[in-house]
Amino acid sequence: MVRFLIVSINMEDSSTIIIKRFKQIREENHLTQAEFAQVLEIKKSTADIERGRTKISGKVVAKLLQVYGINPLWLFGESQQKEIKMQIVDVAPKVVTVDSQNHENMVLVNIKAAAGYPHNIQDVDWYQELPAFDIPLPEYRNATYRGFQVEGDSMLPAFEPKEWVIGKALANIREIGNTSICVVVLVDSVLVKKIKKNDDGTLTLISLNTEYPPVTIEAHEVQELWEVNSKLSFNIDAHTNTSSLQQLQEAMALLTNEVRSLKK
Repeated sequence: MVRFLIVSINMEDSSTIIIKRFKQIREENHLTQAEFAQVLEIKKSTADIERGRTKISGKVVAKLLQVYGINPLWLFGESQQKEIKMQIVDVAPKVVTVDSQNHENMVLVNIKAAAGYPHNIQDVDWYQELPAFDIPLPEYRNATYRGFQVEGDSMLPAFEPKEWVIGKALANIREIGNTSICVVVLVDSVLVKKIKKNDDGTLTLISLNTEYPPVTIEAHEVQELWEVNSKLSFNIDAHTNTSSLQQLQEAMALLTNEVRSLKK
C-alpha cells in the first residue's frame, strides 16, 4: 500500500508534462502567449493549450521542430533529449551586389544566365554582366532579393514559362517550411520548386505540374536557396531572352520612376 502511494506521487500525468514543456519553450524564448501563437501560426494566443483546454496539434509539433529544433519525443515526455540537431547547410548568397551608393540591389538572372549561374556563383566579375535594379518598395527592404526567370512548364499553373519570380535569400535550410516555393541553386542547375523537408535530412523537390515526378536530393547539394514571395508577369510574347529582358528592364525603370514621383 505504501509502495503504491510513493509510485503515484512520483508519476506525472502525460498531459501535464506536455503543457509544462510547451510553456517552458515559450518562456525560454521570452515570448508572450500571443507572440508564441504567431510563431506557431495559432490564432490569438497559446493560453488554451497552456490551460489544458486545447490539445497540441501535429502542425504545432512540426512547427516546434522546425523553428526551435524541439524533439517531439521530449515534448511528450518520452525522451530526455530536448533538441534534435537538424543539419544546417549554408545556402546564403555567395555574392551580393551593390549600386554606386553602396546600397544592395536586385540582380536579375534570365534563363540563359541561369545555365552558367552555378558555375559562376562566386565570381564577382560575372555578376557585373547581369542587370540589377533597386525596387523602392518596403516589401523589398531589410533582406537580399534576386530575380530568376522561370524555365519550362513544371510549375504550371502558378508560374508560366519565362515569367520572373522574386526570391528572398535564406541563410540555411532550417528557415524554410514545407509549403515554401524556392529557387534552388544546385551544383549544375537552377530550379523553381516546392520543397518538402524529410526526417532523414533529405529534401524533396516538387513540381506543381503533376506531369513531373518529385525528385529527392541531399541537403548538401544545395548551393543557394531563395524563397519565392512574388512574381513579375508582363505577358511578354518575345522571341529571345534578350528582348524579354529589355522589356523587363523598361518596366522596372518605369515602376521605379513612378514610386519616386509619389514620394515627392
